[in-house]
Amino acid sequence: AVHLVESGGGSVQTGGSLRLSCLASGCTGNCNYMGWFRQAPQREREGVATAASHVGGRVFYAPSVEARFTISRDDTSDTIDLEMNNLQPEDTAIYYCAVCYGGYSCTTLQPGAYQDWGQGTQVTVSS
Repeated sequence: AVHLVESGGGSVQTGGSLRLSCLASGCTGNCNYMGWFRQAPQREREGVATAASHVGGRVFYAPSVEARFTISRDDTSDTIDLEMNNLQPEDTAIYYCAVCYGGYSCTTLQPGAYQDWGQGTQVTVSS
């Protein structure tokens, strides 16, 4: 299994920005997609964004964040970052990075398609 560690969470005010990072240890060229998910209190975990491996790999976003968040992936270091701008209180959640070894199923941003998960990092946006 791949070990994932997130960093960069914190507290910001509405309209602020944060950058999350995730380091994956143990990818052997099989981490086809690396993505970000989030879970707010009393809500189900939801997909935020995912990026395919290789330079120029495809990226996919949830509609609610597509205009504000940017995912980037570095295969040489097995890291993925999530740049979050214009944060809103509804973005408050624990953010998780995860790895998917599959293909098309990974692009759906369904949590069930992802196999290995980090412990999460808290993002809090206050109004």
